[in-house]
Amino acid sequence: MERTAPFRIGSDVGCADGICGTLTRVVIDPVSHTVSHLIVEPAGERHDDRLVPVDLVDATADGIRLRCTVADFETLDPVAEERFIEGTTVDPAYGPKQAIFWPYYGLRGERGDVVADDAIPPGEMEVRRGEHVHATDGTIGRVEGLAIEPDGHRMTHVLLQEGHLWGRKQVAIPIAAVTRIDDGVRLNLTKQQVQDLPPVDIDHLA
Repeated sequence: MERTAPFRIGSDVGCADGICGTLTRVVIDPVSHTVSHLIVEPAGERHDDRLVPVDLVDATADGIRLRCTVADFETLDPVAEERFIEGTTVDPAYGPKQAIFWPYYGLRGERGDVVADDAIPPGEMEVRRGEHVHATDGTIGRVEGLAIEPDGHRMTHVLLQEGHLWGRKQVAIPIAAVTRIDDGVRLNLTKQQVQDLPPVDIDHLA
Protein backbone atom coordinates (compact mmCIF):
# COMPACT_ATOMS: atom_id res chain seq x y z
CA MET A 1 0.00 0.00 0.00
CA GLU A 2 1.18 3.52 -0.76
CA ARG A 3 2.61 5.32 2.21
CA THR A 4 0.86 8.32 3.66
CA ALA A 5 2.30 11.59 4.89
CA PRO A 6 1.37 13.53 8.03
CA PHE A 7 -0.06 17.05 7.79
CA ARG A 8 0.73 18.18 11.33
CA ILE A 9 -1.13 21.39 12.01
CA GLY A 10 1.32 23.93 13.41
CA SER A 11 4.29 22.62 11.43
CA ASP A 12 6.48 24.72 9.14
CA VAL A 13 5.70 24.87 5.43
CA GLY A 14 8.61 25.27 3.05
CA CYS A 15 8.99 26.53 -0.51
CA ALA A 16 11.77 25.90 -3.01
CA ASP A 17 13.79 28.77 -1.55
CA GLY A 18 12.93 28.72 2.15
CA ILE A 19 10.25 28.54 4.82
CA CYS A 20 7.12 30.45 3.81
CA GLY A 21 4.90 29.94 6.86
CA THR A 22 3.04 27.65 9.24
CA LEU A 23 0.18 25.25 8.54
CA THR A 24 -2.83 26.48 10.53
CA ARG A 25 -5.81 24.63 8.99
CA VAL A 26 -6.58 21.92 6.47
CA VAL A 27 -9.58 22.28 4.14
CA ILE A 28 -11.39 19.04 3.36
CA ASP A 29 -14.38 17.72 1.48
CA PRO A 30 -16.31 16.05 4.33
CA VAL A 31 -18.04 13.62 1.93
CA SER A 32 -15.06 12.25 0.00
CA HIS A 33 -12.58 12.83 2.87
CA THR A 34 -10.15 14.46 0.45
CA VAL A 35 -8.01 17.52 1.10
CA SER A 36 -8.49 20.45 -1.30
CA HIS A 37 -6.41 23.23 0.28
CA LEU A 38 -4.05 24.08 3.09
CA ILE A 39 -4.29 27.36 4.97
CA VAL A 40 -0.82 28.70 5.71
CA GLU A 41 0.06 31.62 7.96
CA PRO A 42 2.95 33.55 6.36
CA ALA A 43 6.26 33.72 8.21
CA GLY A 44 7.74 36.90 9.64
CA GLU A 45 5.87 40.18 9.67
CA ARG A 46 3.57 39.33 6.77
CA HIS A 47 -0.13 38.85 7.44
CA ASP A 48 -3.14 37.36 5.67
CA ASP A 49 -3.19 33.57 5.77
CA ARG A 50 -2.94 32.09 2.28
CA LEU A 51 -5.21 29.49 0.68
CA VAL A 52 -2.86 26.93 -0.91
CA PRO A 53 -4.28 24.45 -3.47
CA VAL A 54 -3.26 20.93 -2.53
CA ASP A 55 -1.88 20.39 -6.05
CA LEU A 56 1.02 22.65 -5.03
CA VAL A 57 1.82 20.50 -2.00
CA ASP A 58 4.42 17.77 -1.55
CA ALA A 59 4.04 16.12 1.85
CA THR A 60 6.49 13.55 3.16
CA ALA A 61 7.70 12.36 6.53
CA ASP A 62 10.30 15.15 6.28
CA GLY A 63 7.69 17.89 6.19
CA ILE A 64 5.40 19.91 3.95
CA ARG A 65 6.88 21.58 0.87
CA LEU A 66 5.21 23.71 -1.80
CA ARG A 67 6.17 23.51 -5.45
CA CYS A 68 6.71 27.26 -5.71
CA THR A 69 8.95 30.02 -4.41
CA VAL A 70 8.24 32.21 -1.40
CA ALA A 71 7.44 35.06 -3.79
CA ASP A 72 4.94 32.84 -5.61
CA PHE A 73 3.37 31.83 -2.29
CA GLU A 74 2.82 35.49 -1.41
CA THR A 75 0.71 35.95 -4.57
CA LEU A 76 -1.77 33.21 -3.56
CA ASP A 77 -5.25 34.31 -2.52
CA PRO A 78 -5.67 35.37 1.12
CA VAL A 79 -8.19 33.18 2.91
CA ALA A 80 -9.90 36.00 4.83
CA GLU A 81 -12.80 37.67 3.07
CA GLU A 82 -14.21 40.84 4.62
CA ARG A 83 -17.94 41.55 4.67
CA PHE A 84 -19.87 44.57 5.88
CA ILE A 85 -22.85 44.05 8.19
CA GLU A 86 -25.26 46.93 8.49
CA GLY A 87 -26.24 48.14 11.94
CA THR A 88 -24.99 50.46 14.68
CA THR A 89 -22.65 49.82 17.54
CA VAL A 90 -24.94 51.57 20.08
CA ASP A 91 -28.22 50.00 19.06
CA PRO A 92 -27.48 47.19 16.56
CA ALA A 93 -30.30 46.70 14.06
CA TYR A 94 -30.26 42.92 14.25
CA GLY A 95 -33.15 40.61 14.81
CA PRO A 96 -33.17 37.14 16.38
CA LYS A 97 -30.63 34.70 14.87
CA GLN A 98 -28.91 37.49 12.94
CA ALA A 99 -25.30 38.55 12.85
CA ILE A 100 -25.15 39.92 16.39
CA PHE A 101 -24.95 36.32 17.56
CA TRP A 102 -22.07 35.33 15.29
CA PRO A 103 -18.92 34.33 17.19
CA TYR A 104 -16.64 36.91 15.63
CA TYR A 105 -16.49 40.65 15.25
CA GLY A 106 -14.25 42.87 13.16
CA LEU A 107 -13.76 46.58 12.73
CA ARG A 108 -16.70 48.58 14.03
CA GLY A 109 -18.10 51.77 12.59
CA GLU A 110 -21.10 53.99 13.09
CA ARG A 111 -23.16 52.23 10.43
CA GLY A 112 -22.04 48.64 10.84
CA ASP A 113 -19.28 46.11 11.36
CA VAL A 114 -16.64 44.61 9.10
CA VAL A 115 -16.28 40.89 9.74
CA ALA A 116 -13.90 38.37 8.20
CA ASP A 117 -14.88 34.91 7.00
CA ASP A 118 -12.59 32.25 5.60
CA ALA A 119 -13.29 32.08 1.87
CA ILE A 120 -13.10 28.32 1.37
CA PRO A 121 -14.88 26.40 -1.41
CA PRO A 122 -18.62 25.84 -0.82
CA GLY A 123 -19.44 22.60 0.96
CA GLU A 124 -15.94 22.16 2.36
CA MET A 125 -14.77 22.45 5.96
CA GLU A 126 -11.68 23.46 7.91
CA VAL A 127 -9.92 21.13 10.33
CA ARG A 128 -7.95 22.94 13.02
CA ARG A 129 -5.39 21.77 15.53
CA GLY A 130 -6.96 21.24 18.93
CA GLU A 131 -10.48 20.40 17.75
CA HIS A 132 -12.15 17.77 19.91
CA VAL A 133 -12.28 14.13 18.82
CA HIS A 134 -15.46 12.44 20.09
CA ALA A 135 -15.87 8.69 20.62
CA THR A 136 -19.40 7.31 20.94
CA ASP A 137 -19.11 7.53 24.72
CA GLY A 138 -17.31 10.83 25.16
CA THR A 139 -14.41 13.05 24.13
CA ILE A 140 -11.04 11.29 23.82
CA GLY A 141 -8.63 13.97 22.75
CA ARG A 142 -7.83 16.72 20.26
CA VAL A 143 -6.71 16.81 16.64
CA GLU A 144 -2.99 17.11 15.92
CA GLY A 145 -3.27 16.69 12.18
CA LEU A 146 -4.21 14.35 9.36
CA ALA A 147 -2.45 11.59 7.43
CA ILE A 148 -2.92 11.97 3.68
CA GLU A 149 -2.26 9.87 0.58
CA PRO A 150 0.24 12.03 -1.36
CA ASP A 151 -1.22 11.28 -4.80
CA GLY A 152 -4.98 11.12 -4.21
CA HIS A 153 -4.97 13.67 -1.34
CA ARG A 154 -7.37 11.42 0.55
CA MET A 155 -7.35 11.39 4.34
CA THR A 156 -6.37 8.01 5.76
CA HIS A 157 -6.08 8.79 9.49
CA VAL A 158 -6.83 11.48 12.08
CA LEU A 159 -3.86 12.06 14.37
CA LEU A 160 -4.38 12.78 18.08
CA GLN A 161 -2.27 15.24 20.04
CA GLU A 162 -0.09 14.01 22.85
CA GLY A 163 -1.86 14.50 26.14
CA HIS A 164 -4.97 12.52 25.15
CA LEU A 165 -6.42 9.80 27.40
CA TRP A 166 -3.46 7.47 26.90
CA GLY A 167 -0.57 9.79 27.53
CA ARG A 168 2.24 9.64 25.00
CA LYS A 169 0.97 6.75 22.91
CA GLN A 170 0.79 7.94 19.29
CA VAL A 171 -2.76 7.41 18.09
CA ALA A 172 -3.83 7.40 14.43
CA ILE A 173 -7.54 6.78 13.91
CA PRO A 174 -8.48 5.23 10.53
CA ILE A 175 -10.73 7.43 8.44
CA ALA A 176 -13.23 4.55 8.21
CA ALA A 177 -14.00 5.20 11.89
CA VAL A 178 -14.91 8.86 11.24
CA THR A 179 -18.65 9.42 10.92
CA ARG A 180 -18.72 13.20 10.77
CA ILE A 181 -16.42 16.22 10.80
CA ASP A 182 -18.58 18.97 12.22
CA ASP A 183 -18.03 20.66 15.57
CA GLY A 184 -15.03 18.38 15.99
CA VAL A 185 -14.34 14.89 14.67
CA ARG A 186 -16.90 12.22 15.54
CA LEU A 187 -16.16 8.50 15.51
CA ASN A 188 -18.09 5.23 15.44
CA LEU A 189 -15.68 3.81 18.05
CA THR A 190 -15.86 3.77 21.84
CA LYS A 191 -13.04 5.11 23.99
CA GLN A 192 -11.95 1.51 24.68
CA GLN A 193 -11.88 0.65 20.98
CA VAL A 194 -9.69 3.67 20.28
CA GLN A 195 -7.40 2.69 23.14
CA ASP A 196 -7.12 -0.80 21.65
CA LEU A 197 -5.92 0.49 18.26
CA PRO A 198 -2.39 -0.75 17.61
CA PRO A 199 0.41 1.78 18.16
CA VAL A 200 1.76 3.27 14.95
CA ASP A 201 4.74 5.24 13.70
CA ILE A 202 2.82 8.28 12.50
CA ASP A 203 5.68 9.34 10.23
CA HIS A 204 5.70 5.96 8.47
CA LEU A 205 2.09 4.91 8.12
CA ALA A 206 1.61 2.23 5.47
